[in-house]
Amino acid sequence: MKVPVCVIVGAGPGNGAAFARQFSRAGYRVALLARGRDSLDELTAEIAGTRAYGYDATDPADAERVFAAIRQDLGTPQTLIYNASTREFGDIDATTPDAFERAWKVNTYGCLLAAQQVIPDMRAVGQGSIVIIGATASLKGAAGFVAFASAKAAQRSLAQSLARQLGPQGIHVAYAVIDAVVDMPASRAMIPDAPDTFFARPDDIAESVFFLARQPRSAWTFELDLRPFGEHW
Repeated sequence: MKVPVCVIVGAGPGNGAAFARQFSRAGYRVALLARGRDSLDELTAEIAGTRAYGYDATDPADAERVFAAIRQDLGTPQTLIYNASTREFGDIDATTPDAFERAWKVNTYGCLLAAQQVIPDMRAVGQGSIVIIGATASLKGAAGFVAFASAKAAQRSLAQSLARQLGPQGIHVAYAVIDAVVDMPASRAMIPDAPDTFFARPDDIAESVFFLARQPRSAWTFELDLRPFGEHW
């Protein structure tokens, strides 16, 4: 039987690593894409069936090169998880035009480039899954998130457009809104007094993303929002 292939754009510690573990356990070959190739070596050593690729999500030439390599090395992707994002926050007074453009390029333009690389092969077989990872800012533009919120809102709108066009062609596009602080060392350091229940665990997020990627086509979800049980929303 053909081994399924999952591509994770924006792999690394936290959610990216959890996605890789989840799909690897299910028997997928997993391509891990991130700007810093060296940062992925530990993950490929830890998780069976994974392969690392240095990748600039905002570079069309890189998209052509890396996805061609994935098809040659691992096979045709059945699942794309777009997890690339920026972490440059600030209000209107602190946001530079360069930061604003960079947020859009990584979150939205990069998502477009990756999707365009997998859609033709998915169309050819009439199936496939594209899961895009959003955030609270996809739905709410807080004052201190000018660049990030605008980029995430644009990304969500892009995902809706893709879902409406590609769904009837058998390609499931889903958007996962992570309305939570993800449990990572950096997050713990920022909020050292928060209890364990305050954070969303990457492995639990990965279970929901895997569910989206494997949903029967008679009952597809477009948008799934995830938050800890105690979150006030």
